[in-house]
Amino acid sequence: MKIEAEALRLYAVSDRSWLKEGESLAGVLEEMLEAGVTCVQLREKELDDSAFLAEARELAGLCRRYGVPLIINDRPDIAKEAGADGVHVGLSDMGIEKARAYLGDGFIIGGSAHNVQEALAAQAAGADYIGCGAVFGSSTKKDATNLALKELKAICGAVSIPAVAIGGISLDNVQSLKGSGIAGVAVISGLFAAEDKQEAVRGFLSMEIQEDRQ
Repeated sequence: MKIEAEALRLYAVSDRSWLKEGESLAGVLEEMLEAGVTCVQLREKELDDSAFLAEARELAGLCRRYGVPLIINDRPDIAKEAGADGVHVGLSDMGIEKARAYLGDGFIIGGSAHNVQEALAAQAAGADYIGCGAVFGSSTKKDATNLALKELKAICGAVSIPAVAIGGISLDNVQSLKGSGIAGVAVISGLFAAEDKQEAVRGFLSMEIQEDRQ
């Protein structure tokens, strides 16, 4: 299953550490979906499997109502059981080929890349899109190294599948990614830490950083 580049324009990656008292992840994400978020990734490193699955099922139903893909981070099994649209596997996670063999052709599979070689390998393995970073550092991955804009451009030019930039992206720096060839941006704290999340979504969507790729 392919994912259209437009669906990756603003890709919200969940981070429950920013939730305030009384807030739920589903409630916050619905605010963002109402404002125009185009893709959601559920990323959970602390929940046990039963809680993770319950949350994934809830968000799958929510995203379905808005016609937005739900991607599960790292866990093809959770993605399949919850009825999500796909999975994102990093370089150190279950391989893209194994995820495809497990899920079949009906699921979106995203891969990670930090250079052209990794991007080409992800594409060859069957990835439908690539997450590239960390373009401005990362607050969620302390060992992430910065990906230079020159390398991001090289990745986008080398592959035929869409690529999204990730890592420390905010309204203050996103415009500098214009001209790189990305389909969109994957944003964590730039959305979840925002006081007004709908305003943040609209702000990102107002930034015309994508380019048509024929």
